[in-house]
Amino acid sequence: MVDAVVLAGSPNNGPLRECSPVPYEALIPIGSKAMVQYVVEALMLARGVNRIVVVGPREELVNCFQDSRVRVVSSTGGGLLDNVQRGLKELPGARRVLLVSSDIPLITPRAIEDFLDLCRDQEADLYYPIIPKDAVDSRFTNPVRRTYVSLKEGIFTGGNLFLLNPEVVSRCLPLGEQLVAARKSPLRLCRLVGLGFLIRFLLHRVTLEEAQARVSRLLGIRGVVVVSRYPEVGVDVDKPVDLALVARTLQQAS
Repeated sequence: MVDAVVLAGSPNNGPLRECSPVPYEALIPIGSKAMVQYVVEALMLARGVNRIVVVGPREELVNCFQDSRVRVVSSTGGGLLDNVQRGLKELPGARRVLLVSSDIPLITPRAIEDFLDLCRDQEADLYYPIIPKDAVDSRFTNPVRRTYVSLKEGIFTGGNLFLLNPEVVSRCLPLGEQLVAARKSPLRLCRLVGLGFLIRFLLHRVTLEEAQARVSRLLGIRGVVVVSRYPEVGVDVDKPVDLALVARTLQQAS
């Protein structure tokens, strides 16, 4: 069993503000629920997930969740990784924790279970999913605007789940914060890992194994990239067009 931390503290001060005036992105309504509720409900139904901590505006979120497995705690007001640590403090004794963003309302219990199954095949401190572009394209008839990276094995987009060993978080924070900030920009990510790597990346000669090894060395941990065929892991809501896609998809599924 793993525990989970849902990061729900991002203020709604970007492009999504025009769709909904709520103060936090996690609270943006989709149908009859707030966006974060879809994520937490999928976690509650997923096999292998135990305790769930939601880090965000406690006063606004606490009434969204009545199950005893879900605990809502106030975000720190600091950066993303500060909130990660805030959530981990609520899970003493946890050996592996699933970090989940609150902006992936299409996530399903099966997609979560598949990711956890893939992680069990290897021993590591940090696991990160990537999704092939063809898996995204086959799931959605209209093109999905995602940030894609071309590697030797193919074209991939990143997921919005991490499985990690809580003991490694503190020593990964300085560089980890830079990597998280650059996650939407393949070129910024490559600049962090070196010019030679950047050149090989631009020539599409970097393999998954090489990328995995480079980031592991930088962070001083054992990191593993797993390939998920579930696009719901990677389709997040950043822009009004994303919100429209998600609302349409959820309505069709109901």
